[in-house]
Amino acid sequence: MHTLSEQLHVTNMLISGGSIVNAEAVWDHVTMADRELAFKAGDVIKVLDASNKDWWWGQIDEEEGWFPASFVRLWVNQEDGGAEPAEGTSEVQNGHLDPTNDCLCLGSPLQNRDQMRANVINEIMSTERHYIKHLKDICEGYLRQCRKRVDMFNDDQLKVIFGNIEDIYRFQMGFVRDLEKQYNTEEPHLSEIGPCFLEHQDGFWIYSEYCNNHLDACMELSKLMRDGRYQHFFEACRLLQQMIDIAIDGFLLTPVQKICKYPLQLAELLKYTAQEHSDYRYVAAALAVMRNVTQQINERKRRLENIDKIAQWQASVLDWEGDDILDRSSELIYTGELSWIYQPYGRSQQRVFFLFDHQLVLCKKDLIRRDILYYKGRIDMDRYEVRDAIDGRDDDFNVSVKNAFKLCNKDSEEIHIFLAKKPEEKIRWLRAFHEERKMVQEDEKIGFEISEYQKRQAAMTVRKVTKQKGEATRRYQVISLFFFPSLVCSVFSSLFTLPLPCSLFLLLRPFLNTYFVYEYT
Repeated sequence: MHTLSEQLHVTNMLISGGSIVNAEAVWDHVTMADRELAFKAGDVIKVLDASNKDWWWGQIDEEEGWFPASFVRLWVNQEDGGAEPAEGTSEVQNGHLDPTNDCLCLGSPLQNRDQMRANVINEIMSTERHYIKHLKDICEGYLRQCRKRVDMFNDDQLKVIFGNIEDIYRFQMGFVRDLEKQYNTEEPHLSEIGPCFLEHQDGFWIYSEYCNNHLDACMELSKLMRDGRYQHFFEACRLLQQMIDIAIDGFLLTPVQKICKYPLQLAELLKYTAQEHSDYRYVAAALAVMRNVTQQINERKRRLENIDKIAQWQASVLDWEGDDILDRSSELIYTGELSWIYQPYGRSQQRVFFLFDHQLVLCKKDLIRRDILYYKGRIDMDRYEVRDAIDGRDDDFNVSVKNAFKLCNKDSEEIHIFLAKKPEEKIRWLRAFHEERKMVQEDEKIGFEISEYQKRQAAMTVRKVTKQKGEATRRYQVISLFFFPSLVCSVFSSLFTLPLPCSLFLLLRPFLNTYFVYEYT
């Protein structure tokens, strides 16, 4: 491996020779100084001067300025060309590297694929070691000190702020330990690290909980930072642990960034791994696994961002009974109207059904206001299985059915039958039930659940929205008290101009509905 001074020397030689050297931002750099370059994590900076080991001069688009060298990492493979990129080479566009082009290896353009692969392996090992150091700093520098200050933090606050960071730290130590065993220090290109990712693939799912919790952690930190005591405390923790000059929220962002970087690193490694290499098929499999992990984590994060909408929907349903939806579910999968027959009664009822993960909620529309729903029950999907029903006479209910399917209790003879209006609608429902079971199984595999803190936040949002709607309704009622009498008088006066017989109810219905509905809400 090259030392830092050797890397800087090579970098400056490339820059002075007219080559393009790119670096990727690891941290956000926020600055108000005129001559400093601001950027966000993930941005790609064109390095123009690296003669100073601490501060480099760089460019993003048309902006140039100084930036801390510790905030970026050099790309493992750099372009070795003239000052202007040649056709077919990589360019920095809008602060991000064009992914459609390849970069040549840092150093001589004649380096072979083995050297390129060695550079990528060395980069992966280096970033893993630095990442372990960051996790240790968070756990020992921040979390351990926070636990000592019971006068400033309670257990719930620490759970929200730090999530399962200690679990991630323990997992990463085991992962890096296995990586080190597979790392060939003499000939890095011969290292076989693909199997390490495959052996630990289930362990990476713990990042899901952390990523899902990260937004709540930022909100909690933001509230605490309004108090100067907490600002000074966290800064003292950083100095005591001798950590780099980054705020605590920057350190807590590291695991989120890390899990998203694995597919990028493995894709780069696969690009420089020959198909005949013993590690090729393992790296290819590891890339597919890590892409799936990050995709599923992003999907679950999206679901958590929608729980406020689910809580608000439940609050809009009248006569609600039993547990809240969020106690068991986090996603609305499908909804629609169906005719429903329940075995003991054998008569068809029109209902609106909402399929969530784990449960199917039954509602009835209001006779006048069709947008108002009344709660009529729910079905525990964990206790039922879906069965298709053939068109014709049904033996269980002794009725003729069309476009039907059944929900059958696994532990009893209880059966529900549902009838769709069209065959396509039935197919959509059957697909939705299949998707629901698949989602539940995947959630169980990774331990996905909504935290109590997130449920409380959703409930607070609902109360806030309900209060705002209540104030708007009261304002409307005040206006109605003034204008409704004159409205009724004008209606009655128009009654005498109408031919008889005429229904007074039909005449008044549009106005009465509008007034009394707002009174009710």
